Amino acid sequence: SVITDRHEISDLLAKQGNYNTEMYFVEDGEYTHYDIRSSMLNSPNGEYLGRIFVARDVSSYARLQWELKTLNENLEARVAEQTREIAESYETTLAGWARALVLRDKETEGHSRRVVQETVELARMMGVSEPDLEHIRRGAILHDIGKMGVPDEILLKPGRLTAAQREIIEKHPVVAFSLLDTIPFLHEAIDIPYCHHERWDGSGYPRGLKGEEIPLFARFFSIVDVWDALSSDRPYRKRMHPKDVVDYIKRESGR
Repeated sequence: SVITDRHEISDLLAKQGNYNTEMYFVEDGEYTHYDIRSSMLNSPNGEYLGRIFVARDVSSYARLQWELKTLNENLEARVAEQTREIAESYETTLAGWARALVLRDKETEGHSRRVVQETVELARMMGVSEPDLEHIRRGAILHDIGKMGVPDEILLKPGRLTAAQREIIEKHPVVAFSLLDTIPFLHEAIDIPYCHHERWDGSGYPRGLKGEEIPLFARFFSIVDVWDALSSDRPYRKRMHPKDVVDYIKRESGR
């Protein structure tokens, strides 16, 4: 008599066996949810004694579950949006830093833009994953950010640098490290700004790393950096033919 208004449950009552199922109904905008369980009762020797059949109204619990699910989805959407906004803010900051360096040293403008694209292309050809490509892109954008700490009279000097001036400009990877190491977002991108002037034979700077001590992404960038520098016109020389650049890089292999 309790469930005569729910013929679906009454019909299920006729089904023998052990089972657990759910039913829900929506009538006149009212939502009702039932948890239904059937349990057979047998004596120790297997004789059938009867059955327990429970149809429990769990509507309030179901509504709470739905509200929690909706709340979580909304929260996830808000977190995703905030994460996107933070990432965009970081990217804007990176672009601003790179632009500041370009405004200070006009010679690097086209070079900086090209080496970012070419380093990512090389890394992708070498099978680097998409998340790591993003770290490489950021590192390439910031590869010379340490030059912000180099005085103008050295950075913009048209002639040959003195030994003392060369020593100062070779500190720019260390300046880059000290700047970027405090930013967790850029930890995975720091290898290129810090290590792209290291050389395979240990003759590079700032730490004199050798061979595979040099991070792989920095090695990618170093090749692209040389390629682009020699393939471009500079105030003090004309660009080299691409074949001559390739020959030069091959000759320098191992050094």
